[in-house]
Amino acid sequence: MQPTRFALVRALLLALLCVGAQADVRVERGRALLAQYQCGSCHTIPGVASSRARVAQPLDAWSLRSYIAGRLPNRQEVLARWIVAPQSLVPGTAMPSMGVAPADAQAMAAYLFTLE
Repeated sequence: MQPTRFALVRALLLALLCVGAQADVRVERGRALLAQYQCGSCHTIPGVASSRARVAQPLDAWSLRSYIAGRLPNRQEVLARWIVAPQSLVPGTAMPSMGVAPADAQAMAAYLFTLE
């Protein structure tokens, strides 16, 4: 028996809701990880408690920026690589390696890309 058009649309909508919920979880995880890795020791990050430092650039409106460290295209996958190993992308940068796992960096980047 073939599924009806209604059943197919319903299944598609449920799948999209699940994907959206997973994205929300990842974004919230990214926010928590920014606090856990103490990124606020250097940066001001909207929505992240106790991240009001001004040692490095504030990270507000991150998604509207063109470049990371003035050199790298500001794309989510590049930002995740930057968070993991900044010196490998821009040798001599002041951004330290904080021992962030790649999966954690992807979640952190997902949160930062919600900032407009």
